[in-house]
Amino acid sequence: MYRKEIRVLDCTIRDGGLINNHQFDMRFVKEVYRAVAASGADYVELGYKNSPKMFSPKEYGQWKFCSDDDINRVIEGVDSDIKVSVMVDVGRVDLDDVKPKSESPVDMIRVAAYVKDVDKAIYLVNHFADKGYETTINLMAISKAVDMELNEALHQLHTECKAQVIYVVDSYGALYQEPIEYLVKKCKKLLKDKEIGIHAHNNQQLAFGNTIEAIMHGANYVDGTVFGMGRAAGNCPLELLLGFLKNPKFDVRPVLDLIAKEFIPMREKMEWGYIIPHAIAGMLNEHPRSAIALRESDKKENYREFYESLRDGGELR
Repeated sequence: MYRKEIRVLDCTIRDGGLINNHQFDMRFVKEVYRAVAASGADYVELGYKNSPKMFSPKEYGQWKFCSDDDINRVIEGVDSDIKVSVMVDVGRVDLDDVKPKSESPVDMIRVAAYVKDVDKAIYLVNHFADKGYETTINLMAISKAVDMELNEALHQLHTECKAQVIYVVDSYGALYQEPIEYLVKKCKKLLKDKEIGIHAHNNQQLAFGNTIEAIMHGANYVDGTVFGMGRAAGNCPLELLLGFLKNPKFDVRPVLDLIAKEFIPMREKMEWGYIIPHAIAGMLNEHPRSAIALRESDKKENYREFYESLRDGGELR
């Protein structure tokens, strides 16, 4: 599909960092940045801009905090028009840590928030917009949102929010094509002055299909990660997305080289992607934490017991 308005954002380092507490080394991040830039993607998200006062730098790597100095080290020497994004969580950022856009290599700041916290997200986004950044609000766990609450949140976003893009985020990988269509159409109807984005998780192997569904109904901002890397079941694979989009500016070959060189070896040491416990969590519209805990236990392949315990609201014994 070709539509010139579509923008591709790679969030490999940010979402993938949820697997290893953002402890990627500088060499690896540079490799990802160069390949994604060469692919023609529009944005690359290098991590979170969370406060070191709230998270220990001894426990978390530098991409939990994304200092401007570290970002400059990543992008130096690369001739590319790709823009740099970072993400902040509601309640986890120190506004004094964020310089005006004119003093920073960051182009876009995305604010992640649950529907119930949309007022807090609007406050942050408006602050960042006033500092000169492109902004988005990513509505997390939207599969859990009550329709009335979502309607109220979208009304607030329409009337009070300076974000250019509002993302539908299937955090639990629970949604199928029909609810994706419904949500994208609802957002487009109620947010006529904003673009709609899609961030899909792959618990039920639907991240790519749901991203296509969102595009078909007018979503112009789409997220992907190299080799689908991301917490738990991972995300829509960037390489599939680039292969699907017919814009001649996109070139999947640098990403294919990167996968062969970096991600195949890494996949032997770190687990992500479609596996049965994450599929079960997606089927039951549950947070991935329980499936992650199972995979770290001595019952990691005890699928039926896990399914029954999660279905019945209990804990795996």
